[in-house]
Amino acid sequence: MQRPSNYAGRSLRTNKCGFSLIELSVVLVLIALLLGSLLVPLGAQVEQRQYTETEKQLEQIKEALIGFALANGYLPCPAKSAADGTEDRIGAGTTCTLVSGSPKRVGFLPWVTLGVKPSDSWGNLYRYSVSANFTNSAASNLFTLTSGRDILLQTRSAAGTPANLSNVNEIPVVVLSHGKNGFGASGELGIARATPATWNNSLDEFANANGSASFWSRTRTDNTAATGGQFDDIVVWIAPGILFSRMVAAGRLP
Repeated sequence: MQRPSNYAGRSLRTNKCGFSLIELSVVLVLIALLLGSLLVPLGAQVEQRQYTETEKQLEQIKEALIGFALANGYLPCPAKSAADGTEDRIGAGTTCTLVSGSPKRVGFLPWVTLGVKPSDSWGNLYRYSVSANFTNSAASNLFTLTSGRDILLQTRSAAGTPANLSNVNEIPVVVLSHGKNGFGASGELGIARATPATWNNSLDEFANANGSASFWSRTRTDNTAATGGQFDDIVVWIAPGILFSRMVAAGRLP
């Protein structure tokens, strides 16, 4: 039977329009590589956004603490618990609840009292430490320009050598986020986050999570071999000069 005169041309065009399995495989591999290259920067962007948002919240917390001091003449006590964000003050008394005979000075941020968010971008409650001399609400004991502070801030040089960020016993209040790894943190339900088996007193994040008057603020690093260990805590504090100047301007201090 005689084929139509244009049969050969149609057959040739049909063969040219399709893709072989090898060609399809190459295309899929290229798409997978392209998507993979996009996912890494996207993950880094999300992580950076979490750090940026947490840093923004911490700045708002600093302002809330200064505002509280301006309104009341003293700083709030730590929160009662992970479930209760009101300050842990002795009823209507003048001091924070006593712990081992001394006013409570470290714990969770009193987020309800301050009207701020309780936790960072990773769902971990903020840690809070405040000098006892700055939490006494008795009219005769409100802090003054000469009231004693007892918090020290430290950092490390590129070589790992400790260096002070503040004078000894200089800072009245510190707030910190335990960062992405959450070592030493508690979630909003009060459940402690898992920590490495090697976590011990030689690590700066351990000191931040367990101390009350000495804190570390360093450049973030995932290097577990670095002096002081890996570090991603975000630490902020209120310098006394800033607090006092705001109090003086508001007529709260002479």
